[in-house]
Amino acid sequence: MINADKPHLWKSDIAASIGQYNQWFMMFAPKTFRETRQITTEKVRTDLERTGYMSEIRPTTLATHPDILSTLRMMTAPPLARDRLIGLAGVPSNLIARLEAGKLPVKMSADELTYSMERICNVIVTLLDTDLFPWIGYKTSPTDLELYRSATVVADRMCGAVADPIIRNAQEIRQLMMISTYLNQKGYKKITLEARQSIREMSAGSYVFRHNLMVGREKRVNIPIDVIIQPQVLQEDGLPILIEAKSAGDFTNTNKRRKEEATKIRQIREEYGMTARMILFLCGYFDGGYLGYEAAEGLDWVWEHRIDDLRLAGI
Repeated sequence: MINADKPHLWKSDIAASIGQYNQWFMMFAPKTFRETRQITTEKVRTDLERTGYMSEIRPTTLATHPDILSTLRMMTAPPLARDRLIGLAGVPSNLIARLEAGKLPVKMSADELTYSMERICNVIVTLLDTDLFPWIGYKTSPTDLELYRSATVVADRMCGAVADPIIRNAQEIRQLMMISTYLNQKGYKKITLEARQSIREMSAGSYVFRHNLMVGREKRVNIPIDVIIQPQVLQEDGLPILIEAKSAGDFTNTNKRRKEEATKIRQIREEYGMTARMILFLCGYFDGGYLGYEAAEGLDWVWEHRIDDLRLAGI
């Protein structure tokens, strides 16, 4: 065991991990958010143009550019969550998700689709935040300043609605880069593993990022793994070591999701045997309750602030 069997170290490690996450957040999160907001602002400006600057919110527009719906939801007062729009428009729940993914439903008739999109457009037009789009009341074309202001506000709303995923994604990328740097310094080589290849085929001293494992006895499903490492000295069972990069900015979310890792390792061991190993790579708010739960489920972890502990796993 690396850290799961050392509860006397947990308190100091939790404090160090929280400190490290907070330092990263203060230094890099604002920059990450601003960069995302800039990209989102450009999308909003494009979507404004696609809707004739809010004068053409109609089913034909939505059918041509279905992904504008995520922007339109943030142009109302108040901004609409997906479920709220579904309830107000009385449309199927999967329709909203499908449109926002930039696709039209394939099992809905043309008449039913047009009717549903009319209901969606009616809700948007009724709740449109006209303070954001003053040119509508003036019945004129928007000025550059008006476009900039409205696009920035809507982009802020969109980014605010997904702020946590934006930060979490940036943190995950940073964690994977840190692992990659560590492995490269140890002489490991990053490879590409085809979907049909078994992880047992990985050569010694190699690793792969973000690979799906097929598991399940009755129903086969793919489960994503952040990092798969085949040690330079192979384990007895020939299996590589699996790593899940985990970061968290608060305690609540980690304790809500702690069963996910336990479920994942059970699925992996059913497929590959009880010797299969998955290590959590932790940074942020992981308290004693979370650690105790994972340890009881047979999971171990390495703290990001002490990445050299990976050597205890044979890496």
